[in-house]
Amino acid sequence: MDLDGQADSFRFLIRDRAGQFTASFDAVFSATGIQVVKIPPRCPRANAHAERFVGTVRREVTDRLLIINQRHLRTVLDRYASHYTHRQPHRALQLAPPRPDRPAVEPSCTSIHRRPVLDGLINEYEHAAA
Repeated sequence: MDLDGQADSFRFLIRDRAGQFTASFDAVFSATGIQVVKIPPRCPRANAHAERFVGTVRREVTDRLLIINQRHLRTVLDRYASHYTHRQPHRALQLAPPRPDRPAVEPSCTSIHRRPVLDGLINEYEHAAA
């Protein structure tokens, strides 16, 4: 796993109790000082935020694209994560993105500009400048 030096900022790894996670898997993280936390048995809602995000990525991106290789997957996921964090409206935030990369524009104009993301798989809409 290549984290490009970001592993130092992680304190916890929250995971389920699936059989593919062995003791050696946990040992790799424990050796770097990351505490492995297992969710309770038979409690799929215990990691609901991560499960929701994974489901959203699958529905909106990976189920609609033919992923060629790992590099292609990383590129697609990086672009989608940027869109999800900076541009996609979230209902829990009154249709604002979690971390907008530009200030919100007042809807005083009637013209809308569409910008395709991931070659048109997803579209971003914003008010066009007057």
